[in-house]
Amino acid sequence: MLLVLAGSILSFTMAQEAVVVEPFEKGAIVIEQDIDASPIELRTDTRVEPLVEQKFRNIVRQAYDYSCGSAALTTVLNFYLGRSLGERQVMEGLLHYGESERIVERRAFSMLDMKRLVTALGYPAGGFRATIDDLIDLDHPAIVPINHAGFKHFVVLRTIREGRVFIADPAVGNISFTLAQFEEKWDDNVLFIVFPGGDKPLDYLELKEEDLRYVDDQTLTLMALQQMPAFHEATERRIRNELERQKNNPDGSVENTRKELFYRRN
Repeated sequence: MLLVLAGSILSFTMAQEAVVVEPFEKGAIVIEQDIDASPIELRTDTRVEPLVEQKFRNIVRQAYDYSCGSAALTTVLNFYLGRSLGERQVMEGLLHYGESERIVERRAFSMLDMKRLVTALGYPAGGFRATIDDLIDLDHPAIVPINHAGFKHFVVLRTIREGRVFIADPAVGNISFTLAQFEEKWDDNVLFIVFPGGDKPLDYLELKEEDLRYVDDQTLTLMALQQMPAFHEATERRIRNELERQKNNPDGSVENTRKELFYRRN
């Protein structure tokens, strides 16, 4: 009898040790659930990816307000050409090979600065003037300048599909515009392409199923308000001025104007 009891205890201990799982990395969510009435517990482990990681998947997030150009170029170098470079390294390269005095003066990088750096790295590249039809036929990611919420900004155009332009934005992450919205924002109809040369490019900037989501205008406006304080201040100032102008409105419709402005913003 003692031998049977000892054997049962030993079996139970071994079964418990068999399901011990090492601690998981930070951000992992562990769900424990009893499968049946047995003393053994099986554990299901699921990692929930933070939203910010989803938004900036395969994008180098710009470190400074003025560094969208270097972050966009680093995104292409890392996730299309397979280079392991940090944004700071690319910024230093742009300053070294580019027009450093003009970069400091305008606090921004140009396509010419980008071309000089990537040429030094051994890649053919160039800036081009194009049309929307050219972009639809494009089989390379391209860096394009846009004018959004009154700010000039460099982003990476990943592709155009089903009437939408999918963008890797160093400031707000993976987003998309309708063709009409993008045409309105596209600055001077130019783009910059770095060609892989003889190397096989990576596919990290190609569109995946999880990217097929649309970002509505309201969300884009909210992003602009969060990322660009000056835009927020200008909007608030416009609203205050409009309300002040309506104070002496004969029909006394200040409240109606306030509602109208609220719906216009949202």
